[in-house]
Amino acid sequence: MQREMTIKAILSNLDLVLEFVNEYLETNGCDRKLVMQLDVAVEEIYVNIAHYAYGSGDGTAKISMDIDEEERLITIEFRDSGMEFDPLARPDPDTSLSAEDRPIGGLGIFMVKKSMDDVTYSRIGGENILTLYKKY
Repeated sequence: MQREMTIKAILSNLDLVLEFVNEYLETNGCDRKLVMQLDVAVEEIYVNIAHYAYGSGDGTAKISMDIDEEERLITIEFRDSGMEFDPLARPDPDTSLSAEDRPIGGLGIFMVKKSMDDVTYSRIGGENILTLYKKY
């Protein structure tokens, strides 16, 4: 039951990406709490691609989704051919520090990692591939 879309990686397309994700999840019977949790993660990853992957140039993002009913696992994969960047390579922010004492950046990816069951990154054939896994 895989579904995918390729879209120009610009911020103004975020609503289209979320609509694509929500429609697929709701069609497959996912509850609202799970949909909202996945929306936060999808927004974080897509916005990062739109902001940073292509610098000042243009490019696309490919989003693939699959639900394995037997394993009760949702997989959402993001691909872009922008600059190589592994967001998982950064150390997690020290959340014991106050917001003023923490360096800027990394909190969004940290929240994605904490809310998903697994997150993986690879660079294959000139593409960044970030995959979210969430059991339901």
